[in-house]
Amino acid sequence: MKIAIDAMGGDYAPEATVNGALLARKLWGIESILVGDEATIKPLLLDAKEEMEIVSAREAIGFDEHPLKAIRQKKDASIVVAAKLVDSGKASALVAAGSTGAAMAASLLTYGRLQGIDRPAIAFPLPTLKGMSLVLDGGANPEASWQNLVDFALLGSIYMEKVMGICKPKVALLNIGEEEIKGTPEVIEAYQKLKQSDLNFKGNIEARDIISGNADVIVCSGFVGNIVLKYTEGLATGLFTMVKEAMLSNLKGKIGGLLVKDNLRVLKARLDYSEYGGAPLLGLKNLTLISHGSSDAKAVANALRVANTASEKKIMEITKEALEKRAIT
Repeated sequence: MKIAIDAMGGDYAPEATVNGALLARKLWGIESILVGDEATIKPLLLDAKEEMEIVSAREAIGFDEHPLKAIRQKKDASIVVAAKLVDSGKASALVAAGSTGAAMAASLLTYGRLQGIDRPAIAFPLPTLKGMSLVLDGGANPEASWQNLVDFALLGSIYMEKVMGICKPKVALLNIGEEEIKGTPEVIEAYQKLKQSDLNFKGNIEARDIISGNADVIVCSGFVGNIVLKYTEGLATGLFTMVKEAMLSNLKGKIGGLLVKDNLRVLKARLDYSEYGGAPLLGLKNLTLISHGSSDAKAVANALRVANTASEKKIMEITKEALEKRAIT
């Protein structure tokens, strides 16, 4: 099954999206459907001497447009057309690097929510000392009720187990303290519900302990999660800038820099968002993977890889079954 990609979405579209789709085909044999302005996309494929399915969409939604309003006004926008391909079964998933709000709105309005889920959540991967943790929500819901937080815990746990292969993933609530009486009323209530659930709940985790990797699934409101996401992105970039400046400040540092150059390159790859591809939007009837707005071809290719893996492992069907059997009330 092919994966639909909003070819017009992202800072470097359509070059990055088209080249990313070509790279995913070369590396993993993943086939894509490019959705967007055919007159703009086709020359890029001709230059690469490649052929790929194109579905024409005359309009695109920019980062500065109000997502819901734009979707209602632009019926032929690339993100809308791509979502419809998934909903009709012509594509197994959607990858979008454009406006996050537009991708969320198009997916929600087109697919609909899974029964039992009030709000979908953006689940973004975060590198840790032990590998990777999944944080959700990453910004879909600035405010979250205790029921939303419990839903996020379940959705994240299913994804980490079925897609990432982690047996009984450890779940934690992101909070201002480890004590179960800490936090907002919504977080306190979610703690009690999760403690009674059949999830592998480990209690609260503070922000400074995220990097430890002691929790596989970290649950919070979208307001908190988005701040964590943006701060860690900026921190990683800032730390490497400071290390580079320190090494170039004198001869001893320059020599040391040459000795550890390969090690730093490996570390930088672990912290590079383009290696992780994107963040799945969980809780809907079909799969949408949201990529970073500044995704290059490598990031787009990795997003297609993750979307393909999730589709092959039937994450949506598994999630639906788990919700039907859920023990959380």
